Amino acid sequence: MHSSSSPTPPSRLTARTLRQGGAALGAAALALTLTACGAGEDDAGSGDTPLIGVILPDSASSDRWETADRKYLEEAFEAAGVEYDIQNAQGSREDFQTIADQMLTNGVDVLITVNLDSGTGKTVIEKAKSQGVATIDYDRLTEDGGADYYVSFDNEQVGVLQGEGLVACLEGAASTPLIAELNGSPTDNNATLFKNGYDSVLDPLYADGTFEKGPDEWVPDWDNAQGGTLFEQMLTDTGAEIDGVLAANDGLAHAVITVLQRNSLNGTVPVTGQDATVQGLQNILTGDQCMTVYKAIKQEADAAAELAVALANGEKPETEASVTDPVSGAEVPAVLLEPVAITAENIQLVVDDGYVDPAELCAGDYAALCTEHGIG
Repeated sequence: MHSSSSPTPPSRLTARTLRQGGAALGAAALALTLTACGAGEDDAGSGDTPLIGVILPDSASSDRWETADRKYLEEAFEAAGVEYDIQNAQGSREDFQTIADQMLTNGVDVLITVNLDSGTGKTVIEKAKSQGVATIDYDRLTEDGGADYYVSFDNEQVGVLQGEGLVACLEGAASTPLIAELNGSPTDNNATLFKNGYDSVLDPLYADGTFEKGPDEWVPDWDNAQGGTLFEQMLTDTGAEIDGVLAANDGLAHAVITVLQRNSLNGTVPVTGQDATVQGLQNILTGDQCMTVYKAIKQEADAAAELAVALANGEKPETEASVTDPVSGAEVPAVLLEPVAITAENIQLVVDDGYVDPAELCAGDYAALCTEHGIG
């Protein structure tokens, strides 16, 4: 059942303060030791081809789920010779649960989920566990969820790179720059981790008067339209005096840039991002966005797939890292990968990694800019 259907409508989910434990950062490979689980008669994969289920969260908050994660997971499962079913809840909690029920009914051996919120995520994980199905939290930790494994990036480091990037972009700024922070969804643990990271860079600068702390808002469900509305209000409330914007991802950054364009301020107010989307990279080329953060999603997908296949075959992988669930206090075995800051100077790295197609990135008006920056 190589189903790679995207549909089934909307659902949202949550997560929160997570303390990173261990140091399993490293780019590519999955740092695992595979240990056989013992020869139980119900060990998955004993003869039948394993079936892996994956539930992605949406396609509106970021292009990555459909353009990158789906593609790389499919490739990894195909290479491993396993059956898979990848579906997208499209932001709907109800559909998230319905998809999970269907996958469990269809006999998946392992369920990989990107939660919309921890409550819904936990319900699904508990149901899977009650049926003896192994679970992997992909990209976002489900608080108090009890997943068997967690595969993601060092998300506090993502935020640190964003904070450092904004500082670099404001170097030499006159007077004391007023900074606006546009955070991700308050119900996404990753958004909390990103904020922990960039605030660890920015808070000392607010405290010593290098920067002035301005508006600081969370964007429900990473909704870009709401992000734009919130930023427009920030700009109004400050008399258009905002000097730098810590936007938590490229989608929110673009919403900010659109507002800045309407006020003839784009290119003069540094804006951060994350995800290294084509749109985000193009905004960097035009000078409207000062940086993004690249997370090598192929590495994340490969790691999750390798874990899933091992679990389906009755093995018990050991990881070099763990994270502490902020609610339950449980240690969750984890694979944490290293993010990379991207500016106009090193966009080629994202192209070389195969993450973006240079033909798409450099289409039309961007061709000359790509040539100017040696991208191709």
